[in-house]
This record gives sequence, C-alpha cells and structure tokens, in this order.
Amino acid sequence: MSLRSLRALCLTSFFIADVRDGLGPFLGIFLTQRHWQPDEVGLLMTAGGVAGLLATLPAGFITDTAKNKRGLLALLCVMITVSTLLLWFNQRSGIAAFSQIISGICAAFIGPLLTGITLGLTGQKGFSAQMGKNEAFNHAGNFLTALIAGGIAWYGGIGGIFLLMGCTTLLTLGALLAIRHKDIDNNRARGLESAAAQAVPGFSILTKHTPLLITGFTLLLFHLANAALLPMLSMRVAATSAAINPGLYAAATVIISQAVMIPVALWVALRIDKYGYWRLIMLALLIMPVRAALAAATDAPLMMVPVQILDGLAAAILGVAVPGFIVKLLRGSGHVNAGQSVVMLMQGIGASMSPALTGAIAGHYSFATAFGVLSVIALIALFIWWRYADVLITHASTSAMKAGAD
Repeated sequence: MSLRSLRALCLTSFFIADVRDGLGPFLGIFLTQRHWQPDEVGLLMTAGGVAGLLATLPAGFITDTAKNKRGLLALLCVMITVSTLLLWFNQRSGIAAFSQIISGICAAFIGPLLTGITLGLTGQKGFSAQMGKNEAFNHAGNFLTALIAGGIAWYGGIGGIFLLMGCTTLLTLGALLAIRHKDIDNNRARGLESAAAQAVPGFSILTKHTPLLITGFTLLLFHLANAALLPMLSMRVAATSAAINPGLYAAATVIISQAVMIPVALWVALRIDKYGYWRLIMLALLIMPVRAALAAATDAPLMMVPVQILDGLAAAILGVAVPGFIVKLLRGSGHVNAGQSVVMLMQGIGASMSPALTGAIAGHYSFATAFGVLSVIALIALFIWWRYADVLITHASTSAMKAGAD
C-alpha cells in the first residue's frame, strides 16, 4: 500500500466532513431567518432524508462495480456543494427541495465510496486500523469546522457557512487528487482477496445473509433510539432557556461529541484485535440506554455535556467497528460495499423514524417520557445483539478462515 495515498485518504476524510452534511444543523436556522415556517423546514429536511435513504442501496452496488471510485467521489462532492450554494441565491420551495434531494442522494454515496477506497488501498488486514484513522480525521474535521461555523454564526451570520463549505470542498478535491488511482485495487475494494477474475455471486446472497440482517436490525433499533435524542434535547433547552443562542448551542453539541470521537476512534482501531468486533459493538450498545436515561433525568442545559460525551463514545466505536465487522462477515463475497449499504439503509430507516416517534411521545406526554422510551428501545437492541452472539461471532470467524484458505 502507498503511504502517500493513505495520508491523502486521511486528509480527504478530514475535509469531506463538512462537505457531506451540507449546512447540517444550520439549515433550519438559515431558512427560519428567511421566513420559512417550522413545518416547511421539517418537510424539506424529510425530502432530503428520504432521497438519501432511497439512494443508499444503489450507492453500495455502484461502489462495488465502479472502476474510478476517486473520480466518482470528487464529482459527488462538487454536486453537493453546488446544490447547497443554490440556497444562498434562491430560497424558493422548489429550488430548496431540489437542493436537498440532490444533496441527500449524493451524500448516500460518500460512506460506501470511502469504505471501498480504504479497502482497496489496505486490503482486509490493514482495513480496521486505517478506518480508525479515517474516523479520527473525519471527527477532527467536524470539530474544527463546527468551531469555525460557530464563530461565523456569532460574528457574521449564518450566510458565512456557505463560504466555509466552498473552501472545504476545494480542499477535499485537492486531497482526493493526491490519492493515486493505481493504488486502489478494485477487487480488494469489493471484498475479493485475489487480483484474478472471480465469479461474483448475485446480490440475492445479501438477503439470505442472517448475520448481516441481525446486525442491520440491531443498528436500526439503536438509531431509532439515538437519532432524535439530541434534537429533542435541543428543543427542550430552547423551550426552557430563551437566553441561549441557538446557533452557538448547535455548534457546541457538535464540538463536544466530535472532540470525544477523535481519540476514541484511534483507541478502537488499536483494540479490535484484542477485544473483537462483537464486544466493541456491544460496548457502544450499552452506552445508549445510559445516555437516554441521563437525558430523561433533568432538563438542565448542562446535561448536554455528559449526553454528548456518551454520544461521542458510542458513535466513534460504531464508526470503526461496524464497517470492519461487515467487511469480515462478507469477506470473499464481492459485495462488501453493497452489504455496507444494506446496514446503512436499516440504520437510516431507524434514524428517520426516530423524530416522529419521539416527537409524538413528547407531545402527548413529556420529554422525560420520550427519553425513557428511547432507553427501552436501546435495551432491546442490546438484548438482540447479546442473544445472537454465537451466530455473529461464528460466522465472522468462518468467513475469515475461508478467505484465508482461498
């Protein structure tokens, strides 16, 4: 593997953090300042989310078959940036919907493409270590851009976020060009161990892959519990603490979690061989019920700090361990990135359902009750992962032995 290409991949992960999310948590603030109503903003975000969800499976399939993953990733980054910049010049509903749908579709490709490029550069043996570095650089990029974005929101207004995104896109493209195209082995990138031509089974193999589906369903429940917790926590704080600046609060929530994720991602990459994927994912699942219980305990604004620290711990562990575990489960199948997308789709379904579920419970009862329900859902995910431990661990070990024998 080329050291230059791996370093460039780390830089790509750093700069692409700001590109992938577009305006991120600042979208609602920007549109509200342009006289959009909350229900209109919610519908727009839903349109982008649904578009991204529908693009998730095709993204994995296309990544497995794409011969120029680097070029495709560069094109998608440009498309996200251009579509987002349209909002600065025109906030009409049709233009805004087009912008968010294009951004959502393009963003769905970034995860599988980065995973495929990483696997193509490192192969199975070096994958987890490099994914840990990728995640650490990605979180560092989120951390830095959140700091800058918070300063821009405070001193210059939300409009400056567009300029920041344009700059990070140019830097992302520069980092991508530094990755040598010839260093990316397209066979290894899809989970094939040999450079020789191999017969690749049909995609139907994924629908019959029980450990993959168990993993996906467990993470669906995790994200059903996790996705709405921070937005609802922010809404509760906004409702009870009018003096808090919403832009600064949004930036602070990102900064806290991202600061935790950087060292944890590196730690996980170094400990996978010692503890194994199953145990590390189990640890992340254990964190979520505690996080939800803390949020239910009090409405103090400072509760955001421990809640976001725990969020950083769980997200960093899953960000490194889950892709590596899927690569191990599907080793030799030729559909590693499609398998990643299957799990990402299930995670996305859970995340998309979470706000509606949590909002309905909070509206009819209370925020504390909603957070309590999220804790119960997280416990169910934890139970499923523990219940099927033998199936998951055995299959991952068998896949690795078969690939080694080949």
